[in-house]
Amino acid sequence: MVLMGAVRYDVPEPDAFTRPYWEAAARGLLLIRRCGACGRAHHYPREFCPHCWSEQVTWEEASGLAALYTWSTVHRNDLPPFGDRAPYVAAVVDLAEGPRMMTEVVNCAEGSLRAGMALRVTFRDGKPVFEPGR
Repeated sequence: MVLMGAVRYDVPEPDAFTRPYWEAAARGLLLIRRCGACGRAHHYPREFCPHCWSEQVTWEEASGLAALYTWSTVHRNDLPPFGDRAPYVAAVVDLAEGPRMMTEVVNCAEGSLRAGMALRVTFRDGKPVFEPGR
């Protein structure tokens, strides 16, 4: 039985494939996938390479460094638990390894956000988010 207050809507239910990603995040590590056939990295985790369709993909620890690509400050979100966090900065970042990643920027004043600004990964409740700095 699931109690109403116990349901978490902000974390996907890990399955056998994504479990390594979420377990690493809980330990403060960001994982990406890299293709053994074409050498390109990708994120979100998939069982095949989205560039060449090879199934020769493996987990790799990312550096945690990124650059801000785009963002939007969310002032209202009625879905739990996001309403309690508003305002927050939803963002897309370019990871140093190449892939783009949807995330959140934290510990940064809204007015100081700039395209291309240096970010580094940090973790909140077992989820990767990004903050300013290298």
